[in-house]
Amino acid sequence: MGGALSFLRNVYDLDTLDTRFTVSSSTPYAVVVEARSDAPAASRERAARWNGRPPSESRWRTPEFYLYYLIMAFAVPCMFWIAYNASKPTHPNYRNYERYLSPGWIPGRRIDVTDTQYRTLRNSAVYLVALLVLHPLLRRVYNAVLYRAHSGRRASRPTLEEADQRLNQRATFDFAFAIVYLLALHGVSTIKILTILYINYQVATTLPRKSVPVATWVFNVGILFANELGKGYRFKNIASTLCVFLPGGSADESNCSLVTWGSWLDSYGGLMTRWEILFNITVLRLISFNLDYYWSLDRRGPSPVEKQLDPSSLSERDRVSTPAQAKDFSFRNYIAYAIYAPLYLTGPIITFNDYISQLRYKSATIEMPRTIRYGLRFAITLLVMEVILHYNYVQAIGKFSPRWSEYTAAQLCLLSYFNLHMIWLKLLLPWRFFRLWALVDGIDPPENMIRCVSDNWSTLAFWRSWHRSFYRWSLRYIYVPLGGSSFTSVRDAARSILTYVLVFTFVALWHDIKMRLLIWGWLIVLFMLPEMAAVSLFPKRRWEGRPTAYRMWCCVGAVANALMMMMANLVGFAVGVEGLRAILAGIVKHFSGYAFLAVACSVLFVGAQVMFELRELEKRRGIDLRC
Repeated sequence: MGGALSFLRNVYDLDTLDTRFTVSSSTPYAVVVEARSDAPAASRERAARWNGRPPSESRWRTPEFYLYYLIMAFAVPCMFWIAYNASKPTHPNYRNYERYLSPGWIPGRRIDVTDTQYRTLRNSAVYLVALLVLHPLLRRVYNAVLYRAHSGRRASRPTLEEADQRLNQRATFDFAFAIVYLLALHGVSTIKILTILYINYQVATTLPRKSVPVATWVFNVGILFANELGKGYRFKNIASTLCVFLPGGSADESNCSLVTWGSWLDSYGGLMTRWEILFNITVLRLISFNLDYYWSLDRRGPSPVEKQLDPSSLSERDRVSTPAQAKDFSFRNYIAYAIYAPLYLTGPIITFNDYISQLRYKSATIEMPRTIRYGLRFAITLLVMEVILHYNYVQAIGKFSPRWSEYTAAQLCLLSYFNLHMIWLKLLLPWRFFRLWALVDGIDPPENMIRCVSDNWSTLAFWRSWHRSFYRWSLRYIYVPLGGSSFTSVRDAARSILTYVLVFTFVALWHDIKMRLLIWGWLIVLFMLPEMAAVSLFPKRRWEGRPTAYRMWCCVGAVANALMMMMANLVGFAVGVEGLRAILAGIVKHFSGYAFLAVACSVLFVGAQVMFELRELEKRRGIDLRC
C-alpha cells in the first residue's frame, strides 16, 4: 500500500508534470540528474538559497487549518451534489436538452458530449493512440534502415558532427512525415497551407532585414482575418469568383465548368476539411521562426561552444534564447518545425530555437519513467472527465436554450463554476495528449496547464498557468518587444496598460475573431488593474510585522479576483455577455441568492488560504512558479 501511495505521489509531483517547474530555467537538467543522490538537507539548503529567505513554518497542522478542513469536507461534496441535482431527469429544464445527451458507459447514466472539441477528441481516440505508437516506431525504422547516423553514447558528449547528423536525421523524417500528415488531414488543402508557409518563409528570408518584424506581424495577423473571412478558401468559391471575371464568364455557377472542378477538388479535403480552424496555432510557429531568424542576424556574442558551454546540456533558457546556426534556418527545417506532427494541431508551442536545439541534442529531461508517469496522469484525468460528464450535464444545459429562471441561485453558481472546469478539462486533455506524444518522440515542449482552474487566485498569475506555452510565447514575441511593464510613474503605468491591452487584443483575436472574445480580452486587462493597484499601494514589506493580517487581506482580494476571473471566462468561452447577465439576474433575484453568495465567498476565502499554503509548501521545496 505504501509503495502504491508513493508511486501516486510521484505521478502528481510537479517534476512529473514538467521539469521546468522544479528546476530553474538557467540550470541544465543534466546537473539535476547528477545531483539526485544529494541528501535531503542539501535539498533544503538549495531551497533556502533559491528563495533568498528562510522557509516559512507549515500551517497544515494548526487549529486554523483544521477548521478549514472541516469547511472543505462539507463544502466540496455539496458543490458536486448541487450540480448533480440540476442535471437530474426530474429537473424541469432536462427535457430541453435530453435529446442531445448520448448513451454512456456507466450503467443507467447518459453522457454529455455536446462540446464539439471534446467529442472530436473522444471519437478520434483510437486513431490518436495509433499515431502515438506508430509515429515513434516509424521513426525508429527510418533511423535504422534509411538514415543511419552515428551518435555518441548518452554518457558522453556528442561531437558537433554527430549532433549535426542527428539534426539532419530527425528533421528529414519530420519534414517527410509533415507532408504525409498534411495530406491525410487536409487533402488538397495542403496546397493552401504550404503556400502560406512559403510566403511567410520568403517574408523572413528575402525582405530587407529592418522590414521583417513589421511584415511578419502584418502578414500573419492578416492570415488570421483572411482565413476567417475566406472560410478556408474553398476551391468552389475561388472558381465562382474566377467565372465572373474571366472573359466570357457568367455569374451562373451551373454554366461554369470551373465551379464543378472546384467542387470536385473540395471533396478531397482529407480527414479535417476545415483546416483553417486549427491553423491559428501554426501562425504562432510562423511568427516564432521569422523573429528567431531576425534576431539571429543580430548575434554578435559568442555561441555556446565559444563560451565553452556544453551544447548538449544547455539550460532551457539557453535553448530558447541562443539563436540557431545560420544553416539551421532552411526551408526543410522550417516545414519540419511548423508542421511537427505531435504539436501541429493544438501545441504546446515550442520556439524554433528550442526545437532545433532538441533535434541536435536529446534533452536530458526525456526519461522513460517520467514519461510513463505523465501518461498515467493523463489517463486518470481522462477518466475523471468521463465520470463527471456522466453526472453533470452543465455543457448541454448551457448550450441549448437554457431557462436560467428555473434554477436556484446555488444551482446557477455551481453550474457556472463547473462549466469553467469543463472548459479547463476539455483543453487540458488534448494539450496533454499531444505533449505526451512529443515526449514519446523525444521532444520536450512546455506543459500548458500548471494549476487546476480552482487553484488560481491571482488574475496576473492565472495567465502564467493557463496555456503556459502561449503565455511564454506572448512574453518573448509581444510583451518584451513592446517594453514590458513598469508602474514607477504615471506615464510608465499608462504605457504598461496599453501593452497589456495590445497583448490581450492579439490573444483574443488569435482565439477567434468574435466580439465576445475581444470583450473577454479587455475584461481581463480591466480586472488586472485592481490587483496591480493593490500590490503597488500595499507592498508586502510594509506588513512584515503583521503577517497574519496581511494574509487575511490578501485572501479578501483573492476572493474578488476569483469572482472576476470566473465572470470574464464565462463571457469569453461559455455563455457570452447575455448569458452572464441572465445568470447574474437569476442569482440576485431573491434574498436567498445573496445569502448563497455570502456562503460561496466564505468557501472561496478558505480555498484561497489553502492555495497560499500550497505555494508556501512549494517554496519550502525550492519551487516558485509565480502563479
